[in-house]
Amino acid sequence: MISTIARMPRSPIRAIYEKAIQMDDVVFFCLGEPDFDTPPRVIDAAVDSLRRGETHYTPNAGLLPLREAIADSLRDYDGVAYDPAEEIAVTSGGMEALLLALMTVVEPGDEVILPDPSYTNYRDQIRICKGVPVYVPVREENGFQFDPADLKRAITGRTRAIMLNTPANPTGGVAPRALLERIAAIAAEHELYVLFDEVYKHLYYGAEPFFNIAAVPGMRERTLVVDSCSKTYAMTGWRVGWLAGPAEVVGCVPKLQENMCSCVPAFVQRGAICALRTASADIERMNAAYRARRDCIVQGVNAIPGLSARTPEGAFYLFVNITRTGLTSEAFASRLLDEAHVALSPGSAFGPSGEGYVRISYASSIDVLNEGVRRMAAFMEKLRA
Repeated sequence: MISTIARMPRSPIRAIYEKAIQMDDVVFFCLGEPDFDTPPRVIDAAVDSLRRGETHYTPNAGLLPLREAIADSLRDYDGVAYDPAEEIAVTSGGMEALLLALMTVVEPGDEVILPDPSYTNYRDQIRICKGVPVYVPVREENGFQFDPADLKRAITGRTRAIMLNTPANPTGGVAPRALLERIAAIAAEHELYVLFDEVYKHLYYGAEPFFNIAAVPGMRERTLVVDSCSKTYAMTGWRVGWLAGPAEVVGCVPKLQENMCSCVPAFVQRGAICALRTASADIERMNAAYRARRDCIVQGVNAIPGLSARTPEGAFYLFVNITRTGLTSEAFASRLLDEAHVALSPGSAFGPSGEGYVRISYASSIDVLNEGVRRMAAFMEKLRA
């Protein structure tokens, strides 16, 4: 019998990327990765750790000084207190944190509600855990946020958890506090966990303060917070993330970690401590650039006849409505790559409701963004002709 893993479809995003890297003169808008280098002080901290001989195993849950730094960050930025010894575990990136959380709370056949569209790995990780992903559409007219009525209708006796990602990939949408409080009430009523992916929380441009659903009274006990250094500190290749939540869940993570990668390398953890403790100015510097890039790409895309996009409030993605072209999202992405040498992601990769959209990652320089927009405008003019 073919396993669940063997039946998992190939990501259309990776298909576009792998084709694009074989071509010359391509503008890459497809991968969600900062173009900044990791701050030098963070690199120095990791190098110093190696020179001290920190090349051995660490506790499965991670170095306590890193867990303390994470706890301080969650207290200061999110307004939620966690015990670093019992309620925080260090993982190999945010994706492992999410997978270990799902492995801990999801039994075969359990349903996990996720936004449609949403990050592709959510669906596949739920399936890896023998769970059932249940899509609930998030619509452009609602800022790509859950409608509580739709959320309630999706809940069954098998529902175990709700997946939340804010700021969101691929839409850049940010869930306001009032909505998170309504979702919290639904989760509490049905005794559901909330998997709260906040890896883009520092890439936020809204006027309202960022809000973590775990701060709602009664939700700390049923919220599993996933975060990492990847996007915030331009540390995607370092693979360091964490899970924070109730001790009965997080306490299971070291047992799983022992059977996977054992631990995150010590020198990587030392770099993460430095990032969390000292890199606030780097966050501000990079976010100022992302905001300028966002404004540039929003203006450029919305000036192209036949395309439109909402201004994202967070992350570094623009979700572009292409319905007026008459093309499917995969056809649009494929033709744009072939004919204009611009690589972006088809919206259908993120779920059924992503059809009719494409995702642009604007984690690139202004010059690159302007060149990509110029090529898209020329492509659209030819398409109309």
